[in-house]
Amino acid sequence: MWMKTVFWGLLLFMLVATTMAVEYGARSHNSGPWSWCDPATGYKASALTGCRAMVKLQCVGSQAPEAVLRDCCQQLADINNEWCRCGDLSSMLRSVYQELGVREGKEVLPGCRKEVMKLTAASVPEVCKVPIPNPSGDGAGVCYWAAYPDV
Repeated sequence: MWMKTVFWGLLLFMLVATTMAVEYGARSHNSGPWSWCDPATGYKASALTGCRAMVKLQCVGSQAPEAVLRDCCQQLADINNEWCRCGDLSSMLRSVYQELGVREGKEVLPGCRKEVMKLTAASVPEVCKVPIPNPSGDGAGVCYWAAYPDV
């Protein structure tokens, strides 16, 4: 009797899993709501110039002026797809690194290490109280990529 229950349970699980895979396009290379943020699909990341200035100032220990903070938060909130907000912050950060010729473990600016700038940028959604998706449930307003070394 219990074998029948296990069999039907597994069958039901497979049916649900298959339906979900088809719904979310599991066979595609880049599927899910974040795929709308992929430059390969024509998405253009926001420059986030206000956030760029704010992150640079905060990283060296300066207080960002209220106008800079307001501009950054507005620019981030203007990104309609909340799945794209962290990606755009990551793109902004990479462009700052490229502009300044930064390598791993180096100072980005005098008194500001790359790791500190990364964490400062990743926390912008929390500072601005702008929602971002957080499937894991931890670090509510911090971009997930802050935990990865390659950003």
